[in-house]
Amino acid sequence: MSDAKTAIDETVKSNDVVLYMKGTKSMPQCGFSSRVAGVLNYMGVEYTDVNVLADADIRQGIKDYSDWPTIPQLYVKGEFVGGCDIITEMTLSGELDTLFEKSGVTYDKDAAEKIRAANA
Repeated sequence: MSDAKTAIDETVKSNDVVLYMKGTKSMPQCGFSSRVAGVLNYMGVEYTDVNVLADADIRQGIKDYSDWPTIPQLYVKGEFVGGCDIITEMTLSGELDTLFEKSGVTYDKDAAEKIRAANA
């Protein structure tokens, strides 16, 4: 296993929620990463952010790891959930709430409801 794949595997499996993104949760460097980080931040989710711009091996490695061509990528309890469009859809449908509840991930349900109300 390559160093990048090993690092990714350890990060994904040792943290409840991980977002591979361009930039950081406090300073996203692309609109798609900003949208997903914004949702997680607003919902009060504790998560680990990995800036793929800081390491080319990780940037390519995460695409190979998930067999998903784009970034950001969200992982919950070691499982790949999706990218920006999927997370947006899951947030608006309430599926993300359900996933967090099933996975034991703490989040602000009122904030999730406000996101849905603002986008109704």
